[in-house]
Amino acid sequence: MKRILFVLLVGFTVFSCEKSTENTMIVNGNIKGLKKGTLYLQQFKDSTLSVLDSLEIKGDGAFSFSTEVNEPEIFYLYLKKEDNNDINDRITFFGESGNIVINTAWNTFDSNVEISGSKSHKKLLEFYDMVSKFNIRELSLAQQASLPQLQEDSIALDSLQRLLNQNTISRYRYALNFGLNNGSSYATPYIMLTEASEANPKYLDSIYKGLAPEVAASKYGKEFKAFLEKSN
Repeated sequence: MKRILFVLLVGFTVFSCEKSTENTMIVNGNIKGLKKGTLYLQQFKDSTLSVLDSLEIKGDGAFSFSTEVNEPEIFYLYLKKEDNNDINDRITFFGESGNIVINTAWNTFDSNVEISGSKSHKKLLEFYDMVSKFNIRELSLAQQASLPQLQEDSIALDSLQRLLNQNTISRYRYALNFGLNNGSSYATPYIMLTEASEANPKYLDSIYKGLAPEVAASKYGKEFKAFLEKSN
């Protein structure tokens, strides 16, 4: 009888340990066409990229990871394929508690990926989708400026340079307006640090002051504050 109670107690303990909490992040999905490789869930801890969990995949691209998160934060899915090529094999996503679904393919792992279930990541994508238009515009103008027929046309080159400068200004304006209008998103301080750090500190300070208290107290909120203090 005592042995039976002991077994039941152990079973209950294991079940309790595996039970999800309100801080549990479950990341699952499928890597279409992947036959063999190792998938890693990674996160930066103390400036070091650490492996939180890993999964060896053989013949089926389905995967699932589970980890506890204190707040929304950047995570990575790194795929080590059996092709001796580490290029373009890491997906960056804003993780948070709840169920996050990531679907992609083995040959376009980080370039054609669908991510759902994270409000913070959705906001991050909203920003990147708009910024990509400014980046395409900049690339187009730079290509025009490099044309041989324009190298000796100072007027045309000056005109292109003005357009480039205006594009840069518009990009920063968009980033700053985004920050001012999205103070409740955990993605905002991260975006300001990675995409708008060269903007006028006065405007960045206004964005920080407009952050929701919980966002200001988050990892990236604190880093944003430290950056501003160092800049002033």
